[in-house]
Amino acid sequence: MQAFLAFLIVCASFLVMEGVAWSAHKYIMHGPGWAWHRDHHEPHAGFWEKNDRYALVGAAISITAFALGSGPVMALLGLAAWWPGTWIGLGVLAYGLVYTAIHDGLIHQRWFRYVPHGGYARRLVQAHRLHHAAIGKEGGVSFGFVIAGDPARLKRALARQRAAGRVVLREGEALREGEALREGEALREGEGV
Repeated sequence: MQAFLAFLIVCASFLVMEGVAWSAHKYIMHGPGWAWHRDHHEPHAGFWEKNDRYALVGAAISITAFALGSGPVMALLGLAAWWPGTWIGLGVLAYGLVYTAIHDGLIHQRWFRYVPHGGYARRLVQAHRLHHAAIGKEGGVSFGFVIAGDPARLKRALARQRAAGRVVLREGEALREGEALREGEALREGEGV
């Protein structure tokens, strides 16, 4: 029973991290933490980005959870270990590994070269490219890393934001976004969206 509970804690921690990452991306990285995140959205020299510091923040969360679950570490503080800590740390670590493979590997191709031609992997790439279509920290779509929205809906959302003056899009996306706006209007008129 305890092994099953540990497994559930790992899975729940993984899923919660997508929500944490989405919130941190939208409200911290595209807010007061933009100084670290900006170079991820703009051309820059070199392999490393200031944005990579956020991976260290995620690692610190995982390490802290592992420490809370460690008897020897907590004994140094005169405290008992908190057994869920280890499993929470493992869930956060698993999310970090999946994030690194998807975001840095598949989407930005920092670790390997592979262009998906279909399926969910392609949807992840399309959603994140639409996130990068916005210039600057204002507006934008698709702030998650593992769960990707429907690219057609994301294009329509960008079109609405652009029409409202809340986002400036990169030149290549401006033409496609105009098509998405027309599609969105047709959907609203014809299907009550």
